[in-house]
Amino acid sequence: MDLHRLSEERSIAYHRAIATRLEQDPTLLARARARVRAWLAAPGGAPHYARAWDEILARPLVEIAAFLVDPGERARELRQSTPFAGVLPPRERWRLWREVREQVTGHR
Repeated sequence: MDLHRLSEERSIAYHRAIATRLEQDPTLLARARARVRAWLAAPGGAPHYARAWDEILARPLVEIAAFLVDPGERARELRQSTPFAGVLPPRERWRLWREVREQVTGHR
């Protein structure tokens, strides 16, 4: 099993679920923006990922949702430091991880 591919597929699935919820629950976007502001205000300056997420989260909702599931290198990199961490409840996240593993490996 290619663990790198599995990890990336899980990340995309997780962010696909977030993208779907953003339209239904605008507080998710507000929480992500607040998290990024906290990253930017932290001592030691603003890391690359915080500045990048700040720029992305300032876009219209449709563009944010599209970026969350973008298969490109920049999106893959930034998903590793997502401001949406913790949005999905643990049981839902575990179910999602299991489903992705089954899809990637071809068996249960």
